[in-house]
Amino acid sequence: MKADYHIHTNYSEDSSTDMEEYIIQAIKLDYKDICFTDHIDYGTPFCFNCDIKNYLKDILFYKEKYKNQIDIKFGMEFGAQAHHKDYFQNIFNNYSFDFIILSFHLINDKDLWDRSFQKGKSQAQFNREYYEEIFNTIQVYNDYSVLGHLDLIRRYDDFGEMPFEYNKEIIEEILLHLISNNKGIELNTSSFRYKLQDLMPSVDILKFYKQLGGEIITIGSDCHYLNHFSYKITEMREFLKTLGYKYFCTFDKMKEKFHEL
Repeated sequence: MKADYHIHTNYSEDSSTDMEEYIIQAIKLDYKDICFTDHIDYGTPFCFNCDIKNYLKDILFYKEKYKNQIDIKFGMEFGAQAHHKDYFQNIFNNYSFDFIILSFHLINDKDLWDRSFQKGKSQAQFNREYYEEIFNTIQVYNDYSVLGHLDLIRRYDDFGEMPFEYNKEIIEEILLHLISNNKGIELNTSSFRYKLQDLMPSVDILKFYKQLGGEIITIGSDCHYLNHFSYKITEMREFLKTLGYKYFCTFDKMKEKFHEL
């Protein structure tokens, strides 16, 4: 069963792709389940804020239109921080989501992508603060399905990729919290597009999560354009098998469903 669980449409400000374009492409590629996960970020005037009502209206329209061909799920990517938890809680409480990716694009209301968060800090310092924010947020906010691109900081680290061992202790705390609260991680295939040296999360994290008892894992292309859809998902399913994973997950009404890889 083929699924892509990280898709951005023109409801995200960093994408111009129409929802139906993805659906038609998914059907051509024999996908059975896709989840739209447009952005809701909060913390700066430049954050992405999806028009949720019209977004959901379109999802329900296409879900009915293509109901005999593909299962279309209502998801979002929450770009969260601990001190804005009430903002995201209010959104979650007002809609019946299938799936929520919890991601961290901002730390202390400063962006990773433009390096405003990293500015003036050592590599060790901003890496540590990044993972601490993740850990602090998941202590106080629980309505999500998986952590998105867990080690995203690697994409915006101009010093190069910091070895896993430097942050292993805090990453272990994060993973153990996820496992004990029946939450998961995603394998995000955008690492290939960004030409990272490793997968996202890294192979070390994928192995560690499995070693600690983690089972809930989704696979998403993090596509913003049609040619990104499905990229490397088949290959990553095969790779997960080599690490000992037997299943990947889809979601319905925030409940995970396991499928053989």
